[in-house]
Amino acid sequence: MPDVLSPRALLDKLVSFPTVSRDSNLALVDWVEDYLTGHGLTCHRDYDETGRKASLYTHAGPQVEGGVILSGHTDVVPVDGQAWDTDPFTVVEKDGKLFGRGTCDMKGFDALAIWATVEAHRRGVTRPLQLCLTRDEEIGCVGAPPMIEAMQAHMPRAALAIIGEPTEWGIVNGHKGGVGFDLHFHGYEVHSSIAYKGVSAIMEGAKLIDWANRTNEANAAAADPASDYDPPYTTLHVGMIQGGTAHNITAKDCTFVLSARCVPSEPNAEWAERISAEIARIEAGMKAVRPEAGITALPRWDVPGLRAEEDGAAEALVRRLTGENGSNVVSYGTEAGQFQAAGYSAVVCGPGNIAQAHQPNEHLTVAQFEMGQAMMSRLLDHLQET
Repeated sequence: MPDVLSPRALLDKLVSFPTVSRDSNLALVDWVEDYLTGHGLTCHRDYDETGRKASLYTHAGPQVEGGVILSGHTDVVPVDGQAWDTDPFTVVEKDGKLFGRGTCDMKGFDALAIWATVEAHRRGVTRPLQLCLTRDEEIGCVGAPPMIEAMQAHMPRAALAIIGEPTEWGIVNGHKGGVGFDLHFHGYEVHSSIAYKGVSAIMEGAKLIDWANRTNEANAAAADPASDYDPPYTTLHVGMIQGGTAHNITAKDCTFVLSARCVPSEPNAEWAERISAEIARIEAGMKAVRPEAGITALPRWDVPGLRAEEDGAAEALVRRLTGENGSNVVSYGTEAGQFQAAGYSAVVCGPGNIAQAHQPNEHLTVAQFEMGQAMMSRLLDHLQET
């Protein structure tokens, strides 16, 4: 049996795996599975279509329904082009902070959850605890839904899920949903001096981006000032764009991702339809010039929002564990909405400040990490109660 590692030792190990979303996370999954099985736990995996990434889940305690899920993602965002003062894949403690990629988002919580799961098994808790470590959260929360479905065949159904995204141990009981589309504009190349005879994929793509800007302005003007969301309206966004071959040729190709972060009163499906309608309108104009031109639009993600629950079991438990009386809503998405959509009571609560997520010199304070171990100890006590 391997040594029982402290949360800090677990954090050091998890951060050492560079699980950037574009790369495999299997080295981390292999290590965590070996560690958990070495302590007598049975693990299960849910692979992506390539077999290069997997989510991992396990169950501690009696084989009965009604347990607690601790869920975190294993992937991190890239460090490319960021100015780090330390090795991003080595935890460095300085000035009361733990620096490293993922310390805040969200391997700090993962380390605490792994520690708690092993402790639950060692103590022989009377109520079950389940651990879920997902893949591909950072590219649209695409790993959680198939994992949640696969879990039903291998473990008793839990009652509630705590998703440990950074909230400084505050309670988040609501967040926006979101949809995203992979877009490929197919143009027709001609010399730019006779551009009217061709179709510029870039300039046609710009029409959709301009529509997104105008839509954002309209949404802002119509926003409910009483909303707790910041901003209090649905937002459209394009973060990267590629295309073209030369300055004097109409671009044959242009690709980008268009996403929407939707306030709860505006369903994801409604925005998917609005975006699709505008794509169809632009494509019709392209084809009127050159029938070969067009737009390929593929859904990339559809992440449900998290809704505040009346007398929610997850929120009630976290209040008991943290002593928090308030609650918050956030504009970023998490996997909590996916657990809720699958019938679990769900809440977001974890260590660290979201402002640190994805940043150079990302860090988690030692105080936040220590608060997490204290919270997990209280959770273990709760699971031991009869």
